[in-house]
Amino acid sequence: MRAVVQNDKKRARLAVSTSRKTAVGSAALTLAAAALLSGCAGGPEPATGHGGPARAVDPRARAAAEHARLAAAARRWGLDHAPLTPPAPPAKKPEITPRDGFEVDGQEEDDLPPVFTTIPTKQRVVFLTIDDGAEKDPAFLRMMSELKVPYSAFLSNYLVKDDYGYFRRMQAQGVTLNNHTLTHPYLPGLTYEEQKDEICGMQAVMKRQFGKAPTVFRPPYGNYNGDTLRAAKSCGIKYAPIWDEEVFVDHWEYRDWDRSLHPGDIVLTHFRGRDDWDGTMVDDMRRFLNKVTREGYAVARLEDYL
Repeated sequence: MRAVVQNDKKRARLAVSTSRKTAVGSAALTLAAAALLSGCAGGPEPATGHGGPARAVDPRARAAAEHARLAAAARRWGLDHAPLTPPAPPAKKPEITPRDGFEVDGQEEDDLPPVFTTIPTKQRVVFLTIDDGAEKDPAFLRMMSELKVPYSAFLSNYLVKDDYGYFRRMQAQGVTLNNHTLTHPYLPGLTYEEQKDEICGMQAVMKRQFGKAPTVFRPPYGNYNGDTLRAAKSCGIKYAPIWDEEVFVDHWEYRDWDRSLHPGDIVLTHFRGRDDWDGTMVDDMRRFLNKVTREGYAVARLEDYL
């Protein structure tokens, strides 16, 4: 009798165990089916990375965050307003020709680099260019990086050779470094060979120190002759921009009679500080950015239009 009771208990435990396994299996099948149906319905798949499910970033939220960041940076650097964002570079580059009256004999026949002061565009953009390299202000680098303001540097070796590293940091921020001769001479007063030495010599320095010989060259003081452009072409130069306006820490100067900014104008300033000006490069950039932003201009990258 005792054996019969024990056998009945064993059969009861086995029945309960089997029932539990069946229930678990059914639940698993139900979950799998639900997952399959969810997938067929086009639901998002969870990310498998260590950071958990990926979240799509709303472009509007990203733009708002960037605007807030720029506004904060503008306040930090004492600007009236955040700089305007430039349009995308043109898919088709504008045709660059010499400014009227800035040609030299043989300009077209010898296909010489054009000298120009403005990029032909209807976009409300201007181009900031900075010459020589005398002042090496780390605050200036921080300011331009935080504000995302593009500019082009035209370097003379006698002024930059004491700190190539400063300009490498500038280059690492996306700034194009261009040729402004070895010693910043008055080029028309030199022979062709002497001019070639100045320009090609700086090309060699640029390649050695910064990894690339540029195709853009600015003659010192904006002075040049036919030999200048022929020498520049022989050194690999394609463009010789000068400027339409120049900004200083305390005033602006204009080439044209209307004393105004125009779409596509090239603006000049210099690497200078308190030794030469009543202010710093940060002060100079504050004057520049406040004016161009107030007048509805964005600052674009010159090389994107060449």
